[in-house]
Amino acid sequence: MAAIKYELIKKCKQTGARLGKVHTPHGSFDTPAFMPVGTQATVKGMSPEELKAIEAQIILSNTYHLYMRPGQDIVKEAGGLHSFMNWDRPVLTDSGGFQVFSLSELRNIKEEGVTFKSHIDGSKHFITPEKSIEIQNALGADIIMAFDECTPYPCEYDYAKKSLERTTRWAVRCKEAHKNEDKQALFGIIQGSMFPELRRMSAEQLIELEFPGYAIGGLSVGEPGELMYEMLDHTVHLMPEDKPRYLMGVGTPDYLIEGAKRGLDMFDCVMPTRIGRNGTVFTSKGRVIIRDAKYARDFTTLDEECDCYTCRNFSKAYIRHLFKANEMLGLRLATWHNLRFLLKFMEDVRQAIKDDRLEDFRKAFYQKQQGRI
Repeated sequence: MAAIKYELIKKCKQTGARLGKVHTPHGSFDTPAFMPVGTQATVKGMSPEELKAIEAQIILSNTYHLYMRPGQDIVKEAGGLHSFMNWDRPVLTDSGGFQVFSLSELRNIKEEGVTFKSHIDGSKHFITPEKSIEIQNALGADIIMAFDECTPYPCEYDYAKKSLERTTRWAVRCKEAHKNEDKQALFGIIQGSMFPELRRMSAEQLIELEFPGYAIGGLSVGEPGELMYEMLDHTVHLMPEDKPRYLMGVGTPDYLIEGAKRGLDMFDCVMPTRIGRNGTVFTSKGRVIIRDAKYARDFTTLDEECDCYTCRNFSKAYIRHLFKANEMLGLRLATWHNLRFLLKFMEDVRQAIKDDRLEDFRKAFYQKQQGRI
């Protein structure tokens, strides 16, 4: 019995975007979906009840950080991530690969795995594909990710080719090490940097391994947006129709709608919580930096089109005051708004797909955000 099942409900006649549903052991979630990131078994500033109130259907946690602390054994002893963090809806864990490779000078890549130093205390660790799967099996998420090498941008062709070939070999090892196929779905990750032929090669190699879902990695790593869209155009049509398609590390409204338009189903990013803690919020008319002096006497809501707790109860002036006074409520209210804004945005995207008007919705979105398409 497969751990998950993807249900394709319909395609938008304007764009080909997909409306679907992913069924997991801890319930189903609608796609296209944005997944709030709970790096260390918590979405910063939000309780599980608050996440449910803003209609979060699935959240993401991070294998590297949970391996560092408290350790997968403690999480397993607690009954797994769901029990540990009191979250009874679907959870996805990444493989830890992106975090390990982002350590740059602190890591050494070999065929067997990666040696790296902890960002916390400098202690030395060694993660192999097998170790990543062992950790994720212990954490118990519904969807887990193969251990891959995320290439930097820019990247030379020869290195990108060697890297994706290693990622394929590691994917084979991940699949062989995976012990909970009936409870946890293991996704493969397509790499290949910014080279279309390498993206095709990676996709073909991974599809042969018959994973229950596929992700696109190595994008949104500093390249221009148009280049990312070009790579998506080359890659998405190579991915199976009957399985979830996940674009990793994307979480701004423009990237979400462009990804959905191209037929992707799942997205995640720390951006809404990170910029929220720093006083920047998404709105239907563009970003607002709430610390700016011009909001000191602005008693209007952050976004009159938003239905979140923050927008229903507080003004820009009050939220600015909280930030200037270093009150933690300000960080929470901005985070709450940003997460609900993106989740509501994806609800609207799904409705537009259902109504066969996603391109109309996209054009209206850009006109309101920047005055252009």
